[in-house]
Amino acid sequence: MKLKLKIQQKIQLFIISASIIIYVAAVGYISFNSRKIALKDAKEITDRHVYEAAKDIKAKLDADLTLVKTLADAFHTYKTMPNEQWQELFSNMYNEVFKNNSHIYSLWDSWELSAIDPEWDKPSGRYVIIYWRENGVVKHNFEYRSLDGDPELYAKIKTRKVPSIWEPYEDVFTENKADKFLMTSLNAPIIENGKYVGIVAVDITLDRFQELVEEIKPFDGSYAFLVSNGGLIAGHPEKELLNRNILELLPDDNNAHDITKKIKKGEPLSYISENENGINHYISYAPIFIGETNTPWSIVLSVPVKTIMADAIRNFRISLIVGILGILIMVFVIAMISRNITNPITKITDLLKNLAKGHIDEKMKINIETGDEIEEMTHALNRSIEGLNYKVDFANHIGQGELEHEFDLLSDDDILGKSLIEMRNSLVKAEQEEKKRKIEDEKRRWSNEGLAMFADILRQNNNNLENLATEIIMNLVNYLKANQGGLFILNDDDKENIHFDLLSAYAYDRRKFMNKNIQIGEGLIGTCAIEKNTIFMTEIPQDYMEITSGLGAANPSSLLIVPLKLEDTVLGVLEIASFNVFEKHEIEFVEKLAESIGSTISAVRINIRTNELLERSQQQAEEMAAQEEEMRQNMEELQATQEESSRKSAEMEGLVEAINTSSYVIEYDLDGIIKNVNDNFLSIVELTKEEVIGTHHSSNMEFTEQQKSKYELFWKDLRSGKIKKETTKVKIKNKELVFSETYTPIRNEEGEIYKILKISNNITNF
Repeated sequence: MKLKLKIQQKIQLFIISASIIIYVAAVGYISFNSRKIALKDAKEITDRHVYEAAKDIKAKLDADLTLVKTLADAFHTYKTMPNEQWQELFSNMYNEVFKNNSHIYSLWDSWELSAIDPEWDKPSGRYVIIYWRENGVVKHNFEYRSLDGDPELYAKIKTRKVPSIWEPYEDVFTENKADKFLMTSLNAPIIENGKYVGIVAVDITLDRFQELVEEIKPFDGSYAFLVSNGGLIAGHPEKELLNRNILELLPDDNNAHDITKKIKKGEPLSYISENENGINHYISYAPIFIGETNTPWSIVLSVPVKTIMADAIRNFRISLIVGILGILIMVFVIAMISRNITNPITKITDLLKNLAKGHIDEKMKINIETGDEIEEMTHALNRSIEGLNYKVDFANHIGQGELEHEFDLLSDDDILGKSLIEMRNSLVKAEQEEKKRKIEDEKRRWSNEGLAMFADILRQNNNNLENLATEIIMNLVNYLKANQGGLFILNDDDKENIHFDLLSAYAYDRRKFMNKNIQIGEGLIGTCAIEKNTIFMTEIPQDYMEITSGLGAANPSSLLIVPLKLEDTVLGVLEIASFNVFEKHEIEFVEKLAESIGSTISAVRINIRTNELLERSQQQAEEMAAQEEEMRQNMEELQATQEESSRKSAEMEGLVEAINTSSYVIEYDLDGIIKNVNDNFLSIVELTKEEVIGTHHSSNMEFTEQQKSKYELFWKDLRSGKIKKETTKVKIKNKELVFSETYTPIRNEEGEIYKILKISNNITNF
C-alpha cells in the first residue's frame, strides 16, 4: 500500500533526511580538511621559525664576512703607502676589530711574498700576521710560511679567489685537552688586477650559534640543529653530536630525500620522517647563504607531528560531539521552521558562493527581515562584506605606496586586519631602514672619496712644506664646507724654544697670510699637542678664539683641532672652524686624514734636510776646489808625511775590518732610522740590506709610558753627544741572544753630530 503524506510532511521528511546526510558529510569533510589545514598551517609556522633562525644566523655570519671583506678592501686604499705605514694602519684596525667583536678568537692575514717583495720569484711563500686573544689581552705575531710550497687548503683558497667559510673544526683554547670548542673561519681574498695577492680571515667560535639553536623550541618536543655545507653538525642541543656528519644521524632520510646534495646547493627541504622511537617528525631545512660564498649552510627544525596536530585532533573530537548534537537539534529545528528558512537560505547560499569565489562588492549585501538568527546572520555577512571591502581598499592603498594610510580594526579579534597592519608596519620599517642605509653609504662614499683626493694632494706636493700645507688646508676647508682653517707645524730648530708655527691659513675662500707661533701647552693648539688627542667644541664664547686660537677673532659654531702624529710624535696641528656643527663621520675623516698628513710632513721635512745637506756638500766641494791651489803648494810638506799617513791608514783599515768581522755594526740617523749595516749583522738576522735599511730603531718594541720616557731620553742624550752603553736581550728565529751594545755619536767636519754608530757584540755564552 502506497504511503500518502501531505506536502509539508514530504518536504520536512526530505529536508530532514537530506539535511542529516549533508550535515554529516559536511562535518566529516570540514573535520578532515581542518586536519589538513592545521597540518599545513603548522608546517608553515615551522618553516617560518626555521627561516627566521636562518636569517638571524645569516645576519651574524654576513656581518663577520663583511668585516673581513672590509679589511681586505682596505688594502686597495692604502697599498700606495710604505709597508711600515700600512702595516701600522692595519695593526690599528685589527686592534679596533678585537675591541668591538668579542666573539672573534683570532684574526690573521697572509700576504704573498711575490706581491710585496719584488725580489721574490717563487710561486709560493707568504708573510702571515696573526692577532689572537689570550686571557683578555690582544696579542700578535708574524711569521713566514709556505716557503717550499702551499698546503692543500691554502692552495684551494688561492685558486677560488672568492670569500669562503670553512667547515667546522675543533680547536683547543687551553691546555686542558677536554676543553674543546667548535670553530669556523671566514676569509676574504685580496685580488689586485685579477691576481691573488693575499687573504684576510677571522676565526670564530660557534658557541653563540649553539645557544641560538638551543633556544629554537617553538613546540613541545621540537629541536633545531645547524648543518655546514659539508654536512657537519655545527650546532645541536645534544652536544655529543657536534662535528658529526648528518649522514650518520639521518642515513635513511638522506637516501630518500638527497639531504646532503640539497644542503650543498642551498635548496630548502621539508618532509615527515619516523624516528627510531616510531614517532613521526616534521623536519624543515632552511638554507643560509653567507655573503658571496658558494657554500651555503642550513638550519634544521624537527617537530613531532602529534604536537603540531594536537589542537586539530582535539577540534576533530569536539566537531564529532557538536555534530551529533547538531543533528538532533537540526531535526527539531527543521521540522519547525522549514518553510521560513528556505528562501533566506537560498539568498545566503548565493552570497556565500560569491564569497567563496573571491568576489567582493558592496552590491552583494542582502536585506532579509525574518526577525530571527537568519536576519542576524545576514547583518553579520553584510558587515563582513563591508569589512572585506575596507581591507581591500586598504591593501590597494598600500600597493600604491601610500604607507601612511590609516586602518581601523573591526574588533580586537580582527586577525586579518592585524595582519594587514603588521604588513604595513613591516613595509614602513623596511623603507626607513633603506633610507638609513643609503645615508650611511653616502657617508662612507664621502669619506673614501675624500681620502683618495687627499692621497693625490699629498703625493703631488711632497717637496715643498708650505705649498703642501696650503693645498691641504684649502682643500680640507672646502671639502668640509667649513669657513676657516689653519695648519700649524712643529718648529724644533731651536731646542730651547720649541713651538708651533702657523704654516698656512685659509678662510672664506681665500688664503690668509698670517704669522703666528704658539708655545707647547699654550691655548687649544698647545693643549692638543700635549694631550695628543682631538679637541671638538660646539659651545664657544664670543671672544674665545681671539684669545686662545690661532685663527683670529671669528666666532664659529664648532671648532675641531686634530694633532698630526707620526707614531707617538706630534708634528703639527690642524684647526678647522665652521658655522656648522661637524658630524661624527666628518671628525673621523679628519682624524684618518691627519695620520696621512703626519707621515707626509715627516717625509717632506726629511727631504728638505737632505737637500740642505746636499747644498752644503756642494758648497764645500766648491771651497775645496778653491783651496786646491793652496794644497798643491803644500804638497811637498804633505809628501813628507805621506808615509806616516799611509801607515796610520793601513792600521785604521785593519781596525775597521776587525770590527766588521767580529762585531755587528749599524749606523742610524738622528731620528733613529737605520742608514747602513755591515754583513755580519745581516747574517745573524737573516735579512737583506734592503729589508733592514729604512726601519726604525724601535721597530717591534712595545713601551709602557715610563719606558717610553726613558727611550726618548736615551736618544736625546745621544743627539747631545753622550756615548751610551746597553746590554740587550733579543729573540731572533726563536733563539734568545744577549748583546753588549755601544752607541757613539759621530760628528762631521763642523763638529756637528750627524749620525749614531752602534757596535754590538754577542755575549750570550759569557
